[in-house]
Amino acid sequence: MTARLLIVFATILLLSGQALATPQLLTLEDCLKIAADKNLNIQKAKEYANYVQGRYVEERAAALPQLGLQAGFGYSKDNSTKALYGAAQLQNNRTVDISLSQPLYTWGKIGAALRAAEVGLKTADQQLRLFRQAAFRDVSIAFYDVLLAKELHRLAQENLAQKERHHIEAKRKFEAGVATDYDLLAAEVELQNARPDLIRTQNSINVSRERLRFLLGPEQGELDVIGRIESAPEQLPGYADSLKIALDKRPELADQQLRIGINRELVVIANADDKPRLDLKGTAGWHQLELSDPGPTRRSDGPAWSAGVYLTFPFFDGLRSRGRTQQAQSDLRTSQLQEQKLRDSITLELRTAHYTLAESAEIITALSGTVKQAQRLLQMAEKGFEYGVKTRLEVDDAQTNLLRAQSNLARANRDYLAASVTLQWAMGVAGE
Repeated sequence: MTARLLIVFATILLLSGQALATPQLLTLEDCLKIAADKNLNIQKAKEYANYVQGRYVEERAAALPQLGLQAGFGYSKDNSTKALYGAAQLQNNRTVDISLSQPLYTWGKIGAALRAAEVGLKTADQQLRLFRQAAFRDVSIAFYDVLLAKELHRLAQENLAQKERHHIEAKRKFEAGVATDYDLLAAEVELQNARPDLIRTQNSINVSRERLRFLLGPEQGELDVIGRIESAPEQLPGYADSLKIALDKRPELADQQLRIGINRELVVIANADDKPRLDLKGTAGWHQLELSDPGPTRRSDGPAWSAGVYLTFPFFDGLRSRGRTQQAQSDLRTSQLQEQKLRDSITLELRTAHYTLAESAEIITALSGTVKQAQRLLQMAEKGFEYGVKTRLEVDDAQTNLLRAQSNLARANRDYLAASVTLQWAMGVAGE
């Protein structure tokens, strides 16, 4: 009875392990949905939004009243006061104050800091768009890579099956006395040479799956994709229209333009460091003073307050402010140059995407009928070899041509799909 229970328990564990090991089947839409929620780069962009929100709160604090509480308790005695009072008295001070400080005029420094922080909030939106579009592009291409690897693996399996059939046919003819040792040995060599492609394509499937799983985010279990590596080439959009859309939609360019605005405000902030400023300052609280030694102890307490407007003018700080202003102006110019460089880079990426998409479309068009023709030629060669009117070399050539045509078509379909996604990314509209 115990042995039966152990067998049943082991069987349940084995079946459970097999169920857990079954990969999750995902479509492209499933992958994109998971990446939008779990991709680490997107998570970083969302966290950056929290950072710039905190930075805005920090900069806004400079324009708001600053309140503080101060309390003190101390003793003091100054023997030099004997010259005035004939004796030195021990003083006991107790104070509780609330202080207020409010900037009134800062030569535009606080206003510039607030404007820079507000622009910084907008950069978070562009950063999130940037990483979402990049994830859309990378996940889509990784998905197509898995489909291509699976298609090439299927072709390798079919090629191996054909080699096995040819080996069996050569062996049958050899045993019937109508084929030589050379024919049998050639079939065996062809069969063995077909196995490495099967191994390579299987490894390619594993690697492409791991890359896709990495892009989908942490804690992703085993997965597989479902779909077909097929495409229908369409008319390419005009380059001028694409460039116009890209310059308007690319999040990197919008982000850089916002950063130029931030750098302009930083110039204002640095330039205000050696300029006059006005502050309202005041305190209100309760003070107690106790005098003793010598004579009787005297004590008095009551409310205390002070208020005033104060001017601060650091008219010479060793040219420190001038140096900071020069640095800020240089940063502004660098940002403007970076924007121009980014525009040129976007133009190059867009042209490259257009050329790549056009190339893939032309290859697909060129190969559209080649696969069927190669399949027909292989069938004719195999029948001819079976009846002795075709040579082994002709059959091998037909097999090679078919495998090459099928592989080229699969790669062209993958390249077209990837180029289409890349073009959307280059235009700044990927996933939007």
